[in-house]
Parts: sequence; C-alpha cells; structure tokens
Amino acid sequence: MEGVRQRGLRLAQLGHSAEIVTLDDPHREFLRSFPLTVYALGPSRGSYAYNSKLAPWLMAHGRDYDAVFIHGVWQYHSYAARRALRKVGVPYYVFTHGMLDPWFKRTYPLKHLKKWLYWPWADYRVLRDARAVLFTSEEERLQARRSFWLYRVEEQVVAYGTSSPPYNSEELREGFLAAHPQLRERRILLFLGRVHQKKGCDLLIQAFADVAVLERALHLVIAGPDQTGWANELRELARDLGVANRISWPGMLRDEMKWGAFYSAEAFVLPSHQENFGIAVAEALACGLPVLISDKVNIWREIRSALAGLVAPDTLQGTSQLLREWLELTSVQREAMGGRARELFRRRFTVSAMADSLLSVVREYDRRPAVPDHP
Repeated sequence: MEGVRQRGLRLAQLGHSAEIVTLDDPHREFLRSFPLTVYALGPSRGSYAYNSKLAPWLMAHGRDYDAVFIHGVWQYHSYAARRALRKVGVPYYVFTHGMLDPWFKRTYPLKHLKKWLYWPWADYRVLRDARAVLFTSEEERLQARRSFWLYRVEEQVVAYGTSSPPYNSEELREGFLAAHPQLRERRILLFLGRVHQKKGCDLLIQAFADVAVLERALHLVIAGPDQTGWANELRELARDLGVANRISWPGMLRDEMKWGAFYSAEAFVLPSHQENFGIAVAEALACGLPVLISDKVNIWREIRSALAGLVAPDTLQGTSQLLREWLELTSVQREAMGGRARELFRRRFTVSAMADSLLSVVREYDRRPAVPDHP
C-alpha cells in the first residue's frame, strides 16, 4: 500500500493521473486520509476476497485508463481484472510482490497444492495475458520461475523504493534515545519489521547470544508488531541464552520514533527466510545504515554488488557470520559502507526511480504490437 501511495504521488507530480480501485471497505480508517483518488468497492467475502462489484466496475471504467496495474495474485481481484480488462481491450500489468516465491511451496505444501487446483485456469492466465509481469529485483524474477512448471510470462524488472527519510538525524536520534535511555552509549543492531517466523527473529537472537560476548556494548533492538503471538516465546529464548537484558522490544515504531531508531543504530539486521523486497531495508539504506541480510531477501544481489552491507545464508551459522563479520570491521570500514548504502538508495530505491522505471516500461510496451489473444 505504501508503494502504491508513494508512486502515485510521484506520478501526479510528473503530470500523470493515478487512481486506485480496492476491495477494501470504504469505511476503513486508512482510506479517510489516503492522498489519491480511491474507489473502495468492499467489503468482500472470505479469504479469496470475492466481490461482485469489481468486474462490472472495470467493464464500465477500464477504458478511462491507459494502463492498469494489478497488485498481487491468489485472490479474486486478479482473476476478475483479467476477464474484464480483456473484454474492453485495456492492457494490464501485474506486480506479483513475491507471491510466486518457492519458499511458500516448501513451507506450506498443502496451500501450494490448493493453489495448483486453480493455477492453470486462473492465475496462470492472469500472468500469461499481462502486457508484462513486473518484478522488483532480479532475484524475485528468477525465483518466480521455480514455483509452477506451467509458467509463461513476459518478465520485466523495475525499480522499487520508498520516500527519502527526514534529514534532521540528530534531532530524531535524540528523541528516540530520550524515549529509550537504556540504549545510550550502546552499539545498536536494529531489526524493524513484523515479529514473524518468516523473518528469522529466532536465528537473530541465537546469533546475537553467540557474539554478544565479543562486544559488551552491543545491544539488539527488535522493533515491530507481534501479529502471531511469537514474541513471548522469543523473549523466553533470550532469557535461556542469557541475553534478555541486552535486547529491547519497543513494539511497532512509527514516524519520528521509527526514523530515530534508524539513526540511532549502527546496522540494520534482517535474516529473513523470504523477503520479496523489504521496504525497511530500503529505509535503512536511505539513512546510511549498512544492512546485514540473508540471501533470501530478494535485493541481496544489489546490496552485495554495491558493498552496502553483508549477506549470508538464512541459517544460524549464516546469521552468526553476519554479526561476526560486522564486528570485525573497523570504524572507517563501517562508515564507508554506510556511505555506499546511502548512494545505493539514491540510485536504485527512491520514489523517483520507481516512478521513472514504471513509466519507461509502459512507454516501451506501448510501442510494441499487441500480443495475440488467448482463450
């Protein structure tokens, strides 16, 4: 949602019109202050989010747009959009947002089997008939090919990003440390995201316990919402490993507190088992914060190539390796890596880069002849 918002605002600055149709209930709180034109057709039914209003709406209004972007698969909106837009002759593009990553096949085999039941006649066709399927990293593009053997798409990798952070770093840092005075004079490693098994938080705590003896000032901050009730188990793990007093749990951080946490840390850590992009990774880079990530964060190739962080496998050994390598760096090396992190953000992950990349794709395909229609 944040990517849609940021890109839409930037497109408007460039003289384009960006509007959104969603299956959310129009009374949802976040829609009241959403800065773009939104047509909310919800509420929808069930986990598949069936909504009988969507296809007729697209049939009636589809021709008002030069291009339509479908965000995500596996729910009714993508199936209905394909059927309606093909009927009115409007080209569409699809962002899969990592939903074709084979990690889901390995981790949830029963759900994958269920998806196979409607893949051939639903989402396979959604992707096949798209003007292009858009991936936000080379790794996401490569991984998507491995989930289903019946796979035929026109692939494009586009830039993806987020807004630049506020630049009053010292003020934000001081505000965060004032709220968390126990973190002053500490070397902070920051995890910021959902506290979820997919994110590898257990590996991070175990790896932190492994290296904590090497640096007495090292402190881990795990910030984010606990959506599955896993945090209590993780706190118990920290107590068992003897590092509970060196881990802080500030919960979900927003606005100034979030940016203050970034500016107070010396590195951002994400040993995730699956991460399509990771907005928090881009935000860390924007703050000049080196990122210590697993090779399951799909922008790891860009991070490693730019020397903007460290990359290792999503295992306990790999996560410990990340932290040990970080501690072995000199202050000069860490500072240089921070500068490269900020430069990578400016070059690859800004909102402007995201909008420009999307416009380039649309213009390129507008010049191409129409593809033959499929049944």
